[in-house]
Order: sequence, then structure tokens, then C-alpha cells
Amino acid sequence: MQSSSWGNQQPYAIVIGLDCLQGLQTARILAHRQVPVIAIAKDPKHHSCRTRVCEKILFADTGDEDLVEKLEILGPKFNQKAVLIPCQDKNVLVISRHRQRLEPWYHIVLPRPEVVEMMMDKVSFYSYARENGFPVPLMFFLYCKRDAEQAATQLVYPCILKPPFRLRTWSKYTKLKGLVANSPDEFLAQYERCCKWSEVLIVQKLIEGPDVNHYTCNCYFDSRGEPIVTFTSRKLRQWQPQTGQACLAEEARNDIVVNETIRLFRSVNFRGLGYLELKHDEHSGEYFIIEPNIGRPTGRAAMAEAGDVELLYTMYCEVAGLPIPANRQQKYERVKWIHLLRDLQAALYHWRRGELTVKEWWLSVRGHKTYAIFSWSDPLPFLAAMFRAITVIRSAKEQKTHLWTLNVFKFKNGGLPTPEQSPDRCGEYLK
Repeated sequence: MQSSSWGNQQPYAIVIGLDCLQGLQTARILAHRQVPVIAIAKDPKHHSCRTRVCEKILFADTGDEDLVEKLEILGPKFNQKAVLIPCQDKNVLVISRHRQRLEPWYHIVLPRPEVVEMMMDKVSFYSYARENGFPVPLMFFLYCKRDAEQAATQLVYPCILKPPFRLRTWSKYTKLKGLVANSPDEFLAQYERCCKWSEVLIVQKLIEGPDVNHYTCNCYFDSRGEPIVTFTSRKLRQWQPQTGQACLAEEARNDIVVNETIRLFRSVNFRGLGYLELKHDEHSGEYFIIEPNIGRPTGRAAMAEAGDVELLYTMYCEVAGLPIPANRQQKYERVKWIHLLRDLQAALYHWRRGELTVKEWWLSVRGHKTYAIFSWSDPLPFLAAMFRAITVIRSAKEQKTHLWTLNVFKFKNGGLPTPEQSPDRCGEYLK
């Protein structure tokens, strides 16, 4: 693409991390508002990379300096500063740590570097929250087995064990954000299992209550540090159970959550996109902070735009020097957000346990809503995701059948097949 074709229009939005849920949603929202979008992704095979809303999709490792080098090559081609929109925690950290190299060509919408580092490391954040009177659950930081043994005697159960931030080593062994334990022995067993996955672990009281007790507030703090957009919602279902992410949510008014969000972010002179999750304790009636996310859109940020609140577009316009949208006040019309594939998984799980009927599921998803992946105007990402899901299910079924066949063969013949006895022949032994 020639340099002349990058000018004569409003600033580009550079969506970093297209190959994730919030990356796809961000690209769609901005493109729908006639913002020119260039996306950067790590995985060219990801279903989000099938979208047609981007002018161009580039590929780089978005979690290290490869991203910075790609942006440095791209930057001089613009005739005005582009707006960087990181969509994953790793993107936020890379951009924050290399902001001086990128500022000549890009608007970087992040708080001060020390605020980014503190709020993205759960040990640092929870320490800050406790010292400054913000409501967080009872928790302990575990650096060794002795810490875990001491914590086991003081914890309130059930508890959840998790890393201070999302690590590749943790994700290698489990897709869960944290592991739940219901007793001291179970907690210590969980610790032994995963202590090698992270140098430090956090264990905290699991706030009890249904999914609907989880509230979130998405917000945007402008260059003066003022919260010019807030949007609150709550979970209706999540996948995976207990420790997963929302797969069905709806907007909901909760002034306690909004006020706590503003109080927290103002305490650090915040700038940019913010998100705070709190849960209402079923027994004490208190609200506890679960975690913040900063500097990026979240999965449910798209619900704001569906509810006629211009969250992401307001950020883009404010930093690009364009008129700020008028639609910034939440109307509380109960718009919903659904990740259809994950919600079907969650619904099936609860149906099998007798906790949800088909009618109850249908009533829960009715109404005005926006979809996490599906879009009539941009259908290929959803179709690609469906194809992948079907392929994974089919592969799992084939593996399960294969293992069952081998076990039967072992039972009938006193051992597993020898190398010359192909597993494909095991069916002969079942007759």
C-alpha cells in the first residue's frame, strides 16, 4: 500500500489483538462508525481474521517487541497520528513499556506506566486495594509451600487459587482462570498440583452466590481524568461454571458498582478504558472487587454500543480531536450480550444437572441483544468458529471411541495391542 493512500481521511484505528473476542468486536464497532481500521493479529488461522471490516490485517507476535517493530514500520505511512487500541492484557503491557518509541505516530490511551504495571499484576493491585480501603476478599499470597500451609488454616472455604496474571505456563495446563477448593486438604492438593505453573499464586475466599451477583462497570476516563462514559451490566450465565467468563449478560443499574469503579480509578488518576468486576456476597450483603481490567475493551464492552452508549467510539473521538458523541448516558433498557457457542455449553451443563429447563433458557436469551461473534453483515468469523467447534467435537468423540475400543481390547486380550496389531483392527476383536 502506498503512503498516499493512508491520508486524506480521519485517523486510523489500529486494533491490536484481532484474534480475540474483544478484538473482533472493536473492529466491527469502529468500522460501523466509518472509522478506518487496520488490525494486527498473531494467529492468521483464528476465526476473527475472517472478518471483512478491516482495511488491512497484519500479523505479528502481539505479546512482545515484534509488535513494536511492526508498528514502527507502519507509523511513518500515516499523515496523522493513528489511535492504538490494544485488546489483550499482553498488548497493553507491550505498548505501555515501549510507549516512547510509538508516541511519534500514535495516540496511546493509557494511564501512567506505573499504574499499568500495578493494576495488571494482581498481587500489586490487591495490595494497593487493601492498603487504601477498597473491598477485596480475604486472600493470601503464596510464594512457597509454607505460605500455603499457613493460609490453609486461616482461609474461609470455598476458596479459589489463581495466578497474579494470565501466564502462558498456566494456560498450558488449564483453561480455567482459577481452581476451586472446598477444604484445607483439597486446597493444599491443588497448590501442589499447580505451584510450578507460577512463581507466586493467590488464594482468596470464593464469594458465594449465583452468576447474577457478578456486576461489571465498563468506563472511559478522558484526558482530564473524568469518567465521561460508564456502563454497568451483570452476568446471567458463565462458562466455565464458578470460575469462567460471562456467556450471557444484561445491562443492569447498580449505583454501588459505578461509584466504587469511579472511586478506584480516580484514586490512581486514571486515563483510558477501564473495567471493574465486583460480586455481591449472598450472605454478608457486601460487594467485593474481583478484578480490574485496564487499557483495553473487554468482551462485554460491545453491550454498551448495543445499548446506545458510545463507549469505544467516544474514546476514539476524544483522542483524535473529533466531536465527542452525545450518546454516553446509559438508558437501562436491559440489552443483552451473548456468546452463543459458550452459552449453549453452559445451558447444556445446567440442564444436565436439573438446574435449567429449555423454556428457562429460551426466556433468558429473549429480548434485544448483541452477539459476541455472530453478525449478519460479517458472517464469516461465526461460520469459521462453528466449523472449528464441530471439528473439535468430532475429534473428541473419535478419541473417546478409540480409547473405549482399546480398553475393551485390553480387557479381552489381557493387554494393549502390540505395535504390529494396529488399533484400527481392534473392532475385529469385539465381534
